[in-house]
Amino acid sequence: MIAEALFFSAVLFVIGVVGVLTRRNAIIIFMCVELMLNAVNLSFVALARLHGITGQAFVVFVMTVAAAEAAVGLAIIIGVFRHYQTVDLENVNLLKG
Repeated sequence: MIAEALFFSAVLFVIGVVGVLTRRNAIIIFMCVELMLNAVNLSFVALARLHGITGQAFVVFVMTVAAAEAAVGLAIIIGVFRHYQTVDLENVNLLKG
């Protein structure tokens, strides 16, 4: 049971990393980062069966950080879209103004 959960978690994390490295759309990258966070949560829950409740406590903290990151990230994406009329990160250069 634990080995399958850890394998599935690794697969989800790799899918998230590949998505972040290959995509240019800000929303897709944002979703891939969330997928990676959920993969880590799955690992924590699976390992909590072996090492006690602390893994599940970490899951609560990761979910709290993910919720805050979702709110701030979506606000930034909306701001970028309003300014540039695109969420394609190749067309957006925020540092040049």
